[in-house]
Amino acid sequence: MAREHFLILGAGLMGRLLAVTLARAGHRVEITDAAPDATAGGAARVAAAMLAPLAESAVTEPNVVAMGRYALPRWRTLCTTLEATVFFQQNGTLILWHRQDAREAVRFEALLRATAARVPGLPTPQALDATTLAEAEPAVAGRFAQGLLLPEEGQLDNRALLDALLRTLQTLGVAPRWHTPLTLSQAQEWQRDHPGSWVLDCRGLGARDEWPAGGPAAGPLRGVRGEVVRLYAPDVTLQRPTRLLHPRYPIYIAPKPDHLFVIGATEIESDDLSPASVRSTLELLSAAYAVHPGFAEGRVLELCTQCRPTLPDNLPAVVERAPRVLQINGLYRHGFLIAPAVHDAVLEYVDGGTTALAQRLGLAFARRAADAPAPLSAATA
Repeated sequence: MAREHFLILGAGLMGRLLAVTLARAGHRVEITDAAPDATAGGAARVAAAMLAPLAESAVTEPNVVAMGRYALPRWRTLCTTLEATVFFQQNGTLILWHRQDAREAVRFEALLRATAARVPGLPTPQALDATTLAEAEPAVAGRFAQGLLLPEEGQLDNRALLDALLRTLQTLGVAPRWHTPLTLSQAQEWQRDHPGSWVLDCRGLGARDEWPAGGPAAGPLRGVRGEVVRLYAPDVTLQRPTRLLHPRYPIYIAPKPDHLFVIGATEIESDDLSPASVRSTLELLSAAYAVHPGFAEGRVLELCTQCRPTLPDNLPAVVERAPRVLQINGLYRHGFLIAPAVHDAVLEYVDGGTTALAQRLGLAFARRAADAPAPLSAATA
């Protein structure tokens, strides 16, 4: 691919991933973001960053599972190319439930089997009794009689990854322009001043007012609120992400380095960014304590809230808004799970104009008809 000029809107996970790859390939890259600085709270900074396609299959579509399966080995490669070490673990996902919630476990296993029949290559869940559970995860020995181990699933340290991507950009000579909330119309004005350039819109909810209302992958783009607890618990030694099944509030516990844990579950149809509710906090902490009593002596470091950008079908999409203008959005709660798949599909199109990978993985990629007029910017409409 010849060296070209790119303007990327949004310096979150997808924006940084694309910027690093393009800059490393020798392209000129500019990246802007509305946030005041790199530490501002965004969906990627709050996330648990679990890479669990089989576990997520209970709540999402097979194409997301396929994208997540594709992304796992890509994450391992991507992390090794960055300028700083990023915690990456592929030790499986542990599923637990209390005896009174056995029906929920039966329902969950049925969902896994249904997805396995539709997505080839998924690993087979391993049923654990009290003995094998104690061997696989000694920290919960004696508290649960059975469980499931989903092999090969993983996780990474989201904040370390974001920082490593930023450091790599700096090494490549790319400095994000913070506090620069460009609209898509403004970006297209920039594009007219830079013939042959590309605009990649990765703004998440920042693109809500400019997401197409009609056609393929139509909006509205909405926010789905999530609430998570980040805590330090030196007495807890979980070796892998753990999910506790419950009919009302199934939770996940993602252990990060140095006894840091990210605990979450909630999905609320709201773009409210106010502090976490008392109810959600109590449910999350009570469920974590039920998994391991050592959480009782932990220290709450943060109660985080954030909204994930979500389309009506809860699936990601790429829309070619105009020649060399792509909008990438709708990653919902699966941003880290599927980001490398979306990243590779976008670059395949930028490089060769093809969407073979997107089609293979079931990623909605709405190409603009060759004879469709380019939309006018607000300044010239």
